[in-house]
Amino acid sequence: MREITVRTVVIGSGCAGLNAADTLAALGEESLLLVTEDMNAGTSRNTGSDKQTYYKLSLSGDEGDSIGALARDLCGPDVNGDTALCEAAASAPSFFKLCALGVPFPTNEYGEYVGYQTDHDTRRRATSAGPLTSKFMTEALEKSVLARKVPILNHALAARIVKDDRGVAALDVYLTGEKELLRVRCANIVLCTGGPAHIYRDRVYPENQHGMSGLAFAAGAEGANLDCWQYGLASVSFRWNVSGSYQQALPRYVSVDENGIERDFLSDALGDRKAMAFTFLKGYQWPFDESKVPGSSEVDILVKRENDLGRRVYLDYVHNPQGYNEENMSPEALNYLRSCGALKATPIERLRAMNEPAIALYASHGIRLDEAPLEIRVCAQHHNGGVAVDANWQTCVPGLYVCGEAAGTFGRKRPGGSALNSTQAGSLRAAQHIRRNGRTVSSQPLPEEDWPLPEEGKRPAAYYQECMTRCAAFLRDEEAMEKLLSEITDALQNVSAAGSKDEDLIHRLLLRDILITQREVLSAMLYAKGEQGTPPGVLMTRNGISRREPARPLPERDQWFERVWKKYREEQAVTNR
Repeated sequence: MREITVRTVVIGSGCAGLNAADTLAALGEESLLLVTEDMNAGTSRNTGSDKQTYYKLSLSGDEGDSIGALARDLCGPDVNGDTALCEAAASAPSFFKLCALGVPFPTNEYGEYVGYQTDHDTRRRATSAGPLTSKFMTEALEKSVLARKVPILNHALAARIVKDDRGVAALDVYLTGEKELLRVRCANIVLCTGGPAHIYRDRVYPENQHGMSGLAFAAGAEGANLDCWQYGLASVSFRWNVSGSYQQALPRYVSVDENGIERDFLSDALGDRKAMAFTFLKGYQWPFDESKVPGSSEVDILVKRENDLGRRVYLDYVHNPQGYNEENMSPEALNYLRSCGALKATPIERLRAMNEPAIALYASHGIRLDEAPLEIRVCAQHHNGGVAVDANWQTCVPGLYVCGEAAGTFGRKRPGGSALNSTQAGSLRAAQHIRRNGRTVSSQPLPEEDWPLPEEGKRPAAYYQECMTRCAAFLRDEEAMEKLLSEITDALQNVSAAGSKDEDLIHRLLLRDILITQREVLSAMLYAKGEQGTPPGVLMTRNGISRREPARPLPERDQWFERVWKKYREEQAVTNR
């Protein structure tokens, strides 16, 4: 295959990938290439929420905060302390960089970046540029990357990481337009392909986000906390989280069977008062949480039960839920709606009073909430686990870095919005380390043969995605998971060679990635299922074998200025050589 050579390759054009490329170029990395399947695809560019959050050090008001306090909040029992500390330390510099690039985070008249409190937070650290915060971030970062003239290889699917005895040696890329393979010899790879959305059928991730975590696992990288996911209610015709005001408007939950018969199933199961109380709480408590059963997460279980019975579930904003009146409302819901001036006659009127853009968003995709009900399911939304990395976001494979949602730095109790900060902090750390690591491109002969891939025709990807959604999502069936894992193992062994002209090559590459990632995730889930309670430590997985190991503690760090300054100057000399 044709070859080119660069020192560092960044894979992905979301918030993490663009910041990695931009930071590397700013630090003087001249031999650099950004590889992306589509510059305008992916979760960062194509998704958001009711008020998409960026979580960082508190930068307003009189409440005390510190990097140490933020790190402790990020560092749960299953999160490594060094990565938590790095994310805390880098949060303010990364945030101010985005502000300087033009991301419109709001300030008060005195210039304070006023914040609010998000889930699993102890202070008002969260901020937002609106429902499309991550989109604004990608646009601002892309503009900077283009201004720095970073070479971009668009419409290119990363296919295989090639190693030699030192670590990363090359990246094989499939050029989807030319239908040919290209080998990029390199010393460093920064994998920023987002969460592995394609392992599930029901997912909030946009259609053009599939993830490529299997690339790293196939290259020998380990997984961390792969059993930890965030699931929540989302619309399915247009994929969007129905959190926040979509729930606080108190829509009617209705299921429809194959004969068109409607049921107010929440009220039937919970009673009118509890059904409305839990619906309102889903605005704040949108992700499924086993600790909220009984509680608001019963809504998720009841929605899935209706789906499992062959019924479709909708949010109806035209009609009130069964038993709707002020007497049946929880005090919290009543006070909130009254304060918002939203005690209106119907859910659509309440939603319009609280959040008119929430209605316009769906209208821009041809969905009229004031005319027809909105179909929903419980969907995979974010992977809180991922590829295991160190404090420089480097994996156990020398030269392979993983940043953003693909990296396993979050843990079970991720504060809302911390993922966006992690895209910036992790890619900053990776870029800084690459500039210091001194790795050179391998001169050894590398394998050029075609590689075996799973047979697409045996079982299509949709089959494995549906199975994963059915038995290994927010509700898990141990027996079915074991059966699926056995089928995946067989599929990964039932392979044949694929050439660059294979018409099904893209499908087979993606199928391999799905199967490898599902194997690792299922193995972690089954291991966790066999543990008692919720043991502390990071769940590590490699080649389908899992183990629990203690989380790395928060580091003791040097606070003596002269020593730190001396070490910093030495590191800068290495970076700038």
